[in-house]
Amino acid sequence: MSKQLFYALGPLIFDSLGVIVFALLLALDVDLIVATAAGTAVACAVVGWELLRGRPVAALQWLSLVMVLFSAGATMLTGDPRFVMAKPSIVYVVIGAAMLRRGWMNRYVAPEELPLIGDVMEKFGFVWAGMMFATAVANLVVAIAFTPWWPAFIGFFPMASKLGLFAVHFAIVQIVANRRRRMGGAVAVE
Repeated sequence: MSKQLFYALGPLIFDSLGVIVFALLLALDVDLIVATAAGTAVACAVVGWELLRGRPVAALQWLSLVMVLFSAGATMLTGDPRFVMAKPSIVYVVIGAAMLRRGWMNRYVAPEELPLIGDVMEKFGFVWAGMMFATAVANLVVAIAFTPWWPAFIGFFPMASKLGLFAVHFAIVQIVANRRRRMGGAVAVE
């Protein structure tokens, strides 16, 4: 089970590293420009690392990098706090839309496990997309109606909700996989 956890958690953290750095720095009251520049540098480093290793860069990594570069540029040019507060909603909607593609979660599962749990992973792909859309709406509500609470919200809720869903997702996948192994069968991935 720890092997499967590492296999799933490693790419998840790696893919989100730029956003994690940005959110942590923002939560620590680091200057917005510094937090944005640091998140951008980390997102660029993630893509660069994959390219240097000769590995394909996942669509979500490219999308994340483009969104970070675009939003970082707009933030630095405008310095407008309303743009900064709305920016995560735009990012969450774009990422949620990308997550509606079937099979995007396959890279988070060991290839030998895919025939066993591929159907469950596909369903959770849509659950993840739904969570991204819900987070986008929540961000807008907090940014507009509860502006003073926005830094605490953005520093805590997106990461906490992702970690919570990851825990539920991982537990359910492990339960289903173990049950199917005991039954001696695999489910074909469509």
